[in-house]
Amino acid sequence: MLPMEITVRSLRVAMQNNLTADEYSQAMLQELEDLDQARLDAYDRLQAQKKVVARAYNKKTKYKSFGEGELVWKAVLPIGTKDPRFGKWSPNWEGPFIIDKVLGKGAYHLRDKDGERHAMPINGQYLKKHYPTMWEARAAE
Repeated sequence: MLPMEITVRSLRVAMQNNLTADEYSQAMLQELEDLDQARLDAYDRLQAQKKVVARAYNKKTKYKSFGEGELVWKAVLPIGTKDPRFGKWSPNWEGPFIIDKVLGKGAYHLRDKDGERHAMPINGQYLKKHYPTMWEARAAE
């Protein structure tokens, strides 16, 4: 049925359901109310599905937090700044760096091992913990 047929009476529409004009208009209003309820039900199902997806994501996600003085690796950002001499074998991480200051909301200021502080803070998602190798551990002793 076309929307125009709702307002413009035609013989086909009138004879389709053997309804009077009042009964027909009441049936159309009831269909509109049912449509609103179907939309609300679909919205409720959508919200429930979003909660399920968020719960599954949060279950797998491990949040990183670092303290001041920890050693970390920093991701090479952005992608185009990798050293072309290495080709596809260029390193994905650089460092190690020392966490100089924790800014909150996952942001950190880094410092080189030489003590030079980086100008821009970096988000914790681009950092990973540095575990010293056995040679670095022996040199520190």
